[in-house]
Amino acid sequence: MSQKGIVPPHGGRLVDRTGASAAPKKPTVSVILTERQQCDFEMIAIGAMSPLEGFMSEADYHRVCDDMSLADGTLWPMPITCAVDNATADKVGPGDRVALNDDAGRLLGYLNVTEKYKQDKKKHAVEGFGTEDLAHPGVKVLMDEGDTCLAGPIDVVTPRHDPMFPEHRRTPSQTRAEFARRGWKTIVAFQTRNPIHRAHEYITKCAQELVDGLLIHPLMGATKEGDIPPEVRMKCYQVLIDNYYNSDATMLSIMPAAMRYAGPKEAILHAILRQNYGCSHLIVGRDHAGVGDYYGTYDAQLIFETLPDGALHIQPMKFEHAAWSKKAGCMVSRKTFPAIEGDQIFLSGTKVREMLRRGERPPVEFTRTEVADILIESMKET
Repeated sequence: MSQKGIVPPHGGRLVDRTGASAAPKKPTVSVILTERQQCDFEMIAIGAMSPLEGFMSEADYHRVCDDMSLADGTLWPMPITCAVDNATADKVGPGDRVALNDDAGRLLGYLNVTEKYKQDKKKHAVEGFGTEDLAHPGVKVLMDEGDTCLAGPIDVVTPRHDPMFPEHRRTPSQTRAEFARRGWKTIVAFQTRNPIHRAHEYITKCAQELVDGLLIHPLMGATKEGDIPPEVRMKCYQVLIDNYYNSDATMLSIMPAAMRYAGPKEAILHAILRQNYGCSHLIVGRDHAGVGDYYGTYDAQLIFETLPDGALHIQPMKFEHAAWSKKAGCMVSRKTFPAIEGDQIFLSGTKVREMLRRGERPPVEFTRTEVADILIESMKET
């Protein structure tokens, strides 16, 4: 344990590349990072991807795909790479320094190239996502990127230009400091990329009863088309916390990671990231980090049972699907209440969106009125 009892970072040390600027050296080439690569750059820079200090080597890449670990045996579920096109790769070799820019051409930092290698996209897709289907958003991003990966540690000029929600954009060192200030030693993280509805509220509060504090930790990096915009989601989180959570035991902070939609493998990644932020527990619910029907309902929970002892310090809190029971008059799951035909209120995402577009509030048993009002207003503006 570290920092007054808070869990240690993954790999034992919290990386900080923001202070790692090397001696000046003219870059060989400049690369515009993709949206996902920009998110990965920021996550590496601030230590959220500890123990990574840069983009993965070929040995790490293949060991991650084959065995879900880095070359040194540290648990790691998915490749983190800087893939570039062939024209760029032909200009770069080991020992070179590459300028890394955002999509507006602004300098983020540098990659000190230790090697370059061809990535095996088929293996990466099958082992990381469980499919080669281009309809899978994570696979599509993978297949669209370059074939050659540049590996090496990064030096950071800025993790992100014009970051959204700076007041809630805490780094792992900052969340750890805040947990310590509050006297929290056990912290449960809730991963989300959607507004919180009543079932989410229920499981977060069940978890909250067992720990010192709850970190509502929405993913605010790259997501897929059709997901609710970040500004709208933040309004929903804030109004819910202000009205329905105890602020002394609840904290809101964003995680600027890219969503990969990789189901079980991404659940492990989310656990590692939250351990680096200082959390002792992660809520893992139904279809965590899933998309479509690529993964089983509880595959993301089952994968934790396959990990070697001691591979993680953070622990999963596994929850069943919850819904409002008309008979019980409260939220229930199959663990807590008998199944009664027609008793529970289930609404599909499609049906909810249709109601909101018509200006209709979904039932209060599904979502809080304040959240529904924000979503209705946002849909009027689109």
